[in-house]
Amino acid sequence: MRSTGRLATSLAGAALLLGGFTPPAVPHAPSTADARVLVFSKTAGFRHDSIPDGITALKESGGTAGFAVDATEDAGAFTPTNLRRYDAVVFLSTTGDVLDDTQQRAFEDYIHRGGGYVGIHAAADTEYDWPFYGGLAGAYFESHPAIQPATVDVEDHAHPATSDLPRSWIRTDEWYNYRSNPRDRAHVLASLDESSYSGGTMRGDHPIAWCQDYQGGRAFYTGGGHTKESYADPVFRRHLVGGILYAVGETQADCRPENGYRPLFDGSSLDGWRQAGPGSFTLDDDGTLTSSGGMGLLWHATSGFSSYSLKLDWRMASASGDDNSGVFVGFPPSDDPWSAVNNGYEIQIDATDVPERTTGSVYGFRSADLKKRDRALNPPGEWNTYEIRVEGERLRVWLNGVKINDFTNTDPTRSLRDGHLGLQNHGADDQVSFRDVRIKELPVKGS
Repeated sequence: MRSTGRLATSLAGAALLLGGFTPPAVPHAPSTADARVLVFSKTAGFRHDSIPDGITALKESGGTAGFAVDATEDAGAFTPTNLRRYDAVVFLSTTGDVLDDTQQRAFEDYIHRGGGYVGIHAAADTEYDWPFYGGLAGAYFESHPAIQPATVDVEDHAHPATSDLPRSWIRTDEWYNYRSNPRDRAHVLASLDESSYSGGTMRGDHPIAWCQDYQGGRAFYTGGGHTKESYADPVFRRHLVGGILYAVGETQADCRPENGYRPLFDGSSLDGWRQAGPGSFTLDDDGTLTSSGGMGLLWHATSGFSSYSLKLDWRMASASGDDNSGVFVGFPPSDDPWSAVNNGYEIQIDATDVPERTTGSVYGFRSADLKKRDRALNPPGEWNTYEIRVEGERLRVWLNGVKINDFTNTDPTRSLRDGHLGLQNHGADDQVSFRDVRIKELPVKGS
């Protein structure tokens, strides 16, 4: 599987990184112009008349986004040699049994070697007797009501397929019901509000787009795309492009299943949060918090936490990647931001500092695994997701689903076992945005 690079604009931003003493935070790699996608649209059942529109849209969007598209309905393209030419394979409203046993084995091997899969609409109505494919797609089609408008609730605002979508996305399509709910095994990006239309049968939890790491490869599925009009819609096109860029490895995202979290900041209210020290955070109309001035700290004052998984999305504004911020954990309540510095731990956001003070580090104590960090990190201007997991005195950090740090506190004057959480606003020239701060409390070990 060929390793592809960042978008040309991202490479330009990466070239501005301050250098000389640390590896660049964004690896230099071939342009996305090297990425190639195979669009497969063979049908052995119902055939959607929107398939030609879908192919045209993907070719046009690929030309803009920087990946090349080949289209075929010939299952003979599924050979080991031919599949190695592609960074992802798009199943565009395929139906029925479209691959024989030899072709299935070739595709399984392709995924095991790191290939990408994108399923669009009736890709879920395909290969019911092939368990590998069912797991890769995430769920099989069961039924659908009439074409009608519905509200799509966007659950993940960091993934490239959904990062530009509104929280409530109203669109018209043919809305599939699925035989099973993929939430426990895939990461749900968007779901349907079943109260907004008629004919939903999934009891109020109705995923409609999701992603997952699957047996060595990357998979993205969207239930949209029945109608011809979908492929003329620039918003739906961006949704597809984001899914493809994830599948080919151009952008990184946390696609592990996510269940059991509750919001600490959901984009609409800062109830329970307090600003310590100078500066502030601006709450934008799109539900993001952006740092201003400092050095200060927006901290969650309602309660402390002892054993938990904290997830949040963050983005640097500067094209150079030289913005500075961080996430503080394990500090006592105080309106002095330096109390968090002196008594807690900071998971750093600053791609251009020395290893113990750069993105993913436990600031001043432990560097991230820089090679893993660099591969997982999206460039300035794009969203990243942190998971910060605290269990006892152990602190682990995941960046876009990749574990990059594992630190254990041994300082008797500090403790991670009972503390507060905070977002840093570092200084006047530092602009870092945050959104979707959520937490899942974990069992206390030994209790």
